[in-house]
Amino acid sequence: MSTTPVRPGTRAAGVPTAPGYRARRTLPLRVEAVRQLKRRRTLVMGAILTALPFVLIAAFAIGGSPDERDGGGGRINLMDTATASGANFAATCLFVSAGFLLVVPVALFCGDTVASEASWSSLRYLLAAPVPRSRLLWSKLAVALGFSAAAMLLLPLVGLAVGTVAYGWGPLRLPTGGSLATADTLPRLALVVAYIFVSQLVTAGLAFWLSTKTDAPLGAVGGAVGLTIIGNVLDAVTALGSWRDFLPAHWQFAWADALQPQLEWGGMLKGTAVSVTFAVVLIALAFRGFARKDIVS
Repeated sequence: MSTTPVRPGTRAAGVPTAPGYRARRTLPLRVEAVRQLKRRRTLVMGAILTALPFVLIAAFAIGGSPDERDGGGGRINLMDTATASGANFAATCLFVSAGFLLVVPVALFCGDTVASEASWSSLRYLLAAPVPRSRLLWSKLAVALGFSAAAMLLLPLVGLAVGTVAYGWGPLRLPTGGSLATADTLPRLALVVAYIFVSQLVTAGLAFWLSTKTDAPLGAVGGAVGLTIIGNVLDAVTALGSWRDFLPAHWQFAWADALQPQLEWGGMLKGTAVSVTFAVVLIALAFRGFARKDIVS
């Protein structure tokens, strides 16, 4: 008598389920969000992002306000206008942190989420609850991206509040000359934050994929951060020419086009296309691999 093998994470045809069981009701997002919010690494990361604007305020107080000077070869340098207003200070906080600091919470929240369950030997018990594998991944990915977005919002909001108290409220002064109208300042900053989040989806997808491949959370987080740094290094190799256009790192500062008198969409649209494409592929690989993985931890 032949039997049809059942893939891991699926239910054989004809096998009854418990009365009232609904797969979509398992592992609610609220429960997962509360679990992640209570983690020490979440609180520590929030404290670091909150403290950064105060550190910059102290640095400017000790070292003096940045001198008005050319950004170097026409390159935008928001540090030159950091103390012009609260909006400028918030933009500066994003400028100094977008290249690395904001990579860390994304890699941490997305890379730690599944691997930590495996390291605690609780992953198999979650699946035996039973929580379908796809449901578990979607819940954890949604919460991880939500916390990543919250980290991206926390930094500029604290920077805007602290900068307004220290330097006053006013229009966003542009290092290339001129300033944005006060009514346009907050929408442009919101666009910058949204683009930074989208550009970090590659790191999120990479960390999430690695999280389904290893039982070591540090390996998933460190691997995602390390590969992101390698991407930045490759982008600096000018010998690659137009091949750099396919690197997500090449477009990570395209949000600077939002801080121009005339809003430019070209670079941000290209960067969004590259980031989303990489992220979709990596997340798909995570779901495909996890659906077939033998869970023993």
